[in-house]
Amino acid sequence: MIREEDFVESIASALQYISYYHGLDFIRAMGEAYAIEQSPAAKDAIAQIIENSRLCAEHHRPICQDTGIVVVFLKIGMEAEWDAKHGVLDMVNEGVRRAYLDSSNTLRASIVMDPAGARRNTRDNTPAVVHMEVVPGSCVEVKIAAKGGGSENKARLAMLNPNDDVVKWVVDSVNEMGAGWCPPGMLGIGIGGTAEKAALLAKEALFEPVDMSILKARGPASRLEELRVEIYDKVNALGIGAQGLGGLATVLDVKILDYPTHAASLPVAVIPNCVATRHAHFVLDGSGPVYLPAPKISDWPDIRWKTDFSARRVNLDAVTREEIAAWKPGEKLLLSGKLLTGRDAAHRRIAAMVKQGERLPVEFANRFIYYVGPVDPVEGEVVGPAGPTTSKRMDGYTDMMLDMGLLGMIGKAERGDDAIDSIRRHGSAYLIAVGGAAYLVSRAIKKARVVAFEDLGMEAIFEFEVDEMPVTVAVDARGESVHKTGPLLWLKKIP
Repeated sequence: MIREEDFVESIASALQYISYYHGLDFIRAMGEAYAIEQSPAAKDAIAQIIENSRLCAEHHRPICQDTGIVVVFLKIGMEAEWDAKHGVLDMVNEGVRRAYLDSSNTLRASIVMDPAGARRNTRDNTPAVVHMEVVPGSCVEVKIAAKGGGSENKARLAMLNPNDDVVKWVVDSVNEMGAGWCPPGMLGIGIGGTAEKAALLAKEALFEPVDMSILKARGPASRLEELRVEIYDKVNALGIGAQGLGGLATVLDVKILDYPTHAASLPVAVIPNCVATRHAHFVLDGSGPVYLPAPKISDWPDIRWKTDFSARRVNLDAVTREEIAAWKPGEKLLLSGKLLTGRDAAHRRIAAMVKQGERLPVEFANRFIYYVGPVDPVEGEVVGPAGPTTSKRMDGYTDMMLDMGLLGMIGKAERGDDAIDSIRRHGSAYLIAVGGAAYLVSRAIKKARVVAFEDLGMEAIFEFEVDEMPVTVAVDARGESVHKTGPLLWLKKIP
């Protein structure tokens, strides 16, 4: 007998759990990646990710400010009985609602309804995406994930010809993804079935544990394991590296599931999973709710990130274009002072107001803007985890914002060629913080207040006052991008 409250509580508890605990398989793999990494920039990024992971585990705060869209795979036993008043989908959504509105660790509401229209936030991160299968037995098996938007946006699906090279297509796809999915992470690959089946296989493959080092040590025992190793080696040989800065570790593992397909077809899907990998697996057997065991902090690798006090210190309240012109690509900065925030919805509204000739509520001249949608604060925090979002989505607004006198932008991953050209023409700069280090970044934020568009929730415009916030120069005033030069350098070095 599966009680409604036990099911709902188990869903809620699992979502809280994965918001602040990485799986130990992932953490160990990150430790291995750190040990072999030779790129200083990538090694520093991995150290920040590991430090952030440890802090989140200790303080029970989200690993990433993007606490994800909830995806659930259910296997419901045919002999299971339910003591419930609501349907399975409603019970899942109640668990999501309970988890995301938990006052002890409030998670960010990222889901919007009317996706092709008004895009109004549902305010509680519902609804989840649920896949159900009826199987023999009397238990309910639950696989649950909170999938970040940055990595989900990089998903690829192709209907290849039966004789096409799957490995080449996957490697080419990853090379085109850039760094917006926050590497190093995992690749889930689905092969076969139909278009939608391949995508589901790729998503479900991401629930498998990270074990590539074990596989390589013992050697592949099947064709799929051979494909896993081949794709892993060839993707890492691209030199993309952590956060796209160039280096040895782009993927930690490659997971593949396949399914019989039509003789004329070869559907293939690849879905990357970022460094904020959040998955849980449990079984309800009627004995009560499931609470996953907490890992030991001592299980984290003994890797500590410290502020690099040799980095250039920047006073955001007084910085000039002349100073910005002296910054070098790949240079580390420590930012102090006031900066504004803004992401998709805020930029869209600003553009509409400019078009209508309306007065803007914020002055952007001589300011920096941080692309972020923070988590709500709890227990006296100034702000919750506040890591960067993928900057390329704001490329279409770059000219408009820089024309207003904006000095520069802070986000994650690469910018497009048009945005880079605009940065060069305006003599501004684009800086990056480490994606997947949201709680670590938030500790540098000393004050926060909403200054415009409060109705947009996490997408409102905030003013942050920061103290030695660590960032890296990604595009300098001359238009040189580390996301182009870094991977290119390591692509040549790795062989």
